[in-house]
Amino acid sequence: MFCYPATFERDPETGTVLVGFPDVPFCHSLGGDEDEALLNAVDALITAFESFEERREPIPVPSATMPGQPVVWLPALVASKALLYNAMLASGKRKADLARSLNVSPSLVDRLISMRHKSRIDQIETALAALGKRLAVDAVA
Repeated sequence: MFCYPATFERDPETGTVLVGFPDVPFCHSLGGDEDEALLNAVDALITAFESFEERREPIPVPSATMPGQPVVWLPALVASKALLYNAMLASGKRKADLARSLNVSPSLVDRLISMRHKSRIDQIETALAALGKRLAVDAVA
């Protein structure tokens, strides 16, 4: 789904690991080692997505990865919310328009696209359907 190519650089002086994302140039994360840096990278991407929402800009989709290139996998719920948000922008609909078409309150739509809210996936699927989209899920090794 949403797995972002990442770059890892170790600071030779401190040993900390810096994570960057070619698809989201202003997004960076740190960790004491690669595992911690990866965990922090997910939070950094979610924060970047919130920034795109605040500016009403589309969330960049991840570019193709090269074999062996490190990636940061986003939780399925976050990826689904990003897809819903991008679909809403692409359709030209505002939150209020989507709320009317779903016959729900605007605050529910706010929660559906809030990256940190624990929405139900079936509600996101319904919202995507109202925008003419379907959610597809895949499992990879």
